Amino acid sequence: MQKVFIALFLTLLSLVSYAQDIGSWEEYLNRMGQMEDIESGSWEQTIEELQSIAANKMDLNRCTREDLNRLPFLSNQQIMDIMEYRDKVGLIESPIELRMISSLERTDVDMLMQFVTIVPEVARDSLPSLRNILKYGQHEMVGAIKIPFYERKGDRNGYLGYKYKHWLRYTFHAGQHVKAGFVASQDAGEPFFAGQNAIGYDFYSAYALLSNVGRFRKLVVGRYRLRFGMGLVMNNSFGLGKINTLATIGRNTNRIMAHSSRLEANYLQGVAATVTLSRGLDMSAFVSWRRVDATLNADSISVASLLTTGYHRTPSEMRRRRNTSQTTIGGNLNFFRNGFHVGITALRTAFNRDLRPNTSQRFRRWYPSGKSFWNMSVDYGYVSGRLNIAGETATGNRGAIATINSISYQLLNNLSLTALQRFYPYQYEAIFGESFTEGRAVNNESGLYIGGNWMPMRHLLMTFYTDMAYFAWPKYQASQSSRSFDHFVQATYEHGSLSFLGRYRLKAREHDNTEKTSLLMCYEHRGRLAVTHTGPHWTARTQADMSYTRFKDSSFGYMLTENVSLNQQWLKLNAQVGYFHTDDFRSRIYVYERGMLYTLSFPAFFGQGMRVALSARTNIGQSVMVMAKLGTTHHFDVTKMGSGLQTVEGKNITDLEVQIRVKL
Repeated sequence: MQKVFIALFLTLLSLVSYAQDIGSWEEYLNRMGQMEDIESGSWEQTIEELQSIAANKMDLNRCTREDLNRLPFLSNQQIMDIMEYRDKVGLIESPIELRMISSLERTDVDMLMQFVTIVPEVARDSLPSLRNILKYGQHEMVGAIKIPFYERKGDRNGYLGYKYKHWLRYTFHAGQHVKAGFVASQDAGEPFFAGQNAIGYDFYSAYALLSNVGRFRKLVVGRYRLRFGMGLVMNNSFGLGKINTLATIGRNTNRIMAHSSRLEANYLQGVAATVTLSRGLDMSAFVSWRRVDATLNADSISVASLLTTGYHRTPSEMRRRRNTSQTTIGGNLNFFRNGFHVGITALRTAFNRDLRPNTSQRFRRWYPSGKSFWNMSVDYGYVSGRLNIAGETATGNRGAIATINSISYQLLNNLSLTALQRFYPYQYEAIFGESFTEGRAVNNESGLYIGGNWMPMRHLLMTFYTDMAYFAWPKYQASQSSRSFDHFVQATYEHGSLSFLGRYRLKAREHDNTEKTSLLMCYEHRGRLAVTHTGPHWTARTQADMSYTRFKDSSFGYMLTENVSLNQQWLKLNAQVGYFHTDDFRSRIYVYERGMLYTLSFPAFFGQGMRVALSARTNIGQSVMVMAKLGTTHHFDVTKMGSGLQTVEGKNITDLEVQIRVKL
């Protein structure tokens, strides 16, 4: 079996292929993503947001600066240049015109055109009547199922449901103004039309969204997400980590979005709206009530921790299901004119149970506790042709003041630099806060980030940053004040049909020694080399990843991956095969795989083995799309995988995903 896998790998490796990458914006996420971004779980929101835009493209002659801010690959400079060019010419007639914007390379234009359309003046849409909304609106229904050809221990005894994962998604669009939909999803092992899921799926979500209707910039009813300022008080939107910070930091991204993903956490439920009061002055308000999952203390009354996994497979997980309620109310006032912006955000959230974390562990001492929490903040900034300044300062229940401030400057046409400072006291608490951090929580951290983008020659882009952080209070696995360092450099060369990528990252963070008497530095090295060959109908990418960690002892790993894609009008095929060899989980490798619609796949590999994934997508007429993916992982070094109820006996894990989309 091992020889067969290696032979298949070498065969694909030797193919000479030419292609137009059918998912270049997903490849962008592959370039931008880092391990903690993948593990944070925000990627599903990222893919859902971008695929939704790609499926319902924005009119480039009508979209606002805020609309373009939704595209993470555009820099602040590029967005400003696009808006200024449109104001100058009045109407953009074709994509060729965009090449006249000096800050946009050909690859930038190609990427942009996957999310925007250029509509002639006579064809621009306006808010249709209710009759026309119902008559001419577009319907999309997507259904997907994942079928495992293996059995977990919990499938035999332990889980309440069967081993299949499946979901449904319906979306209704009427131009750029009306969007509505619902999602129903089921994780493997959860009961379906049984037990506490007597009405079918474990998770349902519904919403209705109006955009740019009269004075209403946004109006959403149902489930939604918010982002104000730089996220110190309110941000349950998505982010793309430290690399993309160089392009997106400091944007005035006050946003209300429908929650149309399958994530069972990180959303609000109720009503939210943004209203334009006068030119440049917007007011937002929101109210929410929802149930959340929680682990209760021994008293069965207070909450030990809030849960975000969304799993309800076992009796104990089912007991934690939506056993606590949360009420939230708040608002934002934002002013933007001539490049200056200032905003005020305030909110109050309350639970029906006391939050009482186990503070006997020192690192939990300042976890949020109590029933009611409030936060207020002021965000501010200035954007000009080359300069971008932004910041936010916030406070909350305990009176601690947190702040984040950044400055970006286009020093030369081919060089931009960014500096970001943050100070989050360990006493600061924000239930909905999510911003630039090393430690994932907006508290107990101060640090400085410096990075830049440099194009020393045509076709070559250098991206680099260094980030230093200090944690004043003990953290998990660090029983005293600790430090961390993060250094990164990436080079991307694109010319003609070839592109090359090389990246290296060094992370260092202090952890307890065995006796917990002092701190030792844990070092983590990660590198990647990739070559992509592109032509009219094929793409081939060869990639090598390396990981090396050192803490007390060392762990080394590598993975070689080959990906080949075929893109024809009626059929799209993708094949990926990889060989991985790591010492243990610490040196695990994450590799991007082409997945289903509204799904981004970054599986982790460790141990020794092979991974093969084959996917096919075809259209049946103009309304139906069918997609399937078969993936198998074979381990050479173990006969049992996973742990607990997830244990699988054997060396192979194979599953099949099937998806059908119908558009009407």
